Amino acid sequence: MEIWINPACSKCRGAVNLLDAEGAEYTVRRYLEDVPSEGEIRDVLERLGLEPWDITRTQEAAAKELGLKEWARDASSRERWVSALAAHPKLIQRPIVTADDGTAVVARSDEAVRDALSRRSGPGAGSASE
Repeated sequence: MEIWINPACSKCRGAVNLLDAEGAEYTVRRYLEDVPSEGEIRDVLERLGLEPWDITRTQEAAAKELGLKEWARDASSRERWVSALAAHPKLIQRPIVTADDGTAVVARSDEAVRDALSRRSGPGAGSASE
């Protein structure tokens, strides 16, 4: 399990606190410092089952400078969005938790963090339905 965080974000700190309280084993990735590649962003999008515009923070200054609100949200524009997220990681919604079962969640609520925790496998893990 890995969590992409910005330490200045209260939602990220809350998610980490909940993971700690649940005794979860996870790796922290400070994605503003350890910027995900376009390939990693594509992988996380696949795991999330979302499109890049679904995880873009459109209120950020960089989003406004790029004019993201006017960008097309279709298959032909997908790579443009992925490139923008890789070039401007602050635009990536946070926190993102990659679960052990190969899925991921945008963990902005305790319920979403618990959902990711329920996808653990092995002894003492939450029950995962298949």
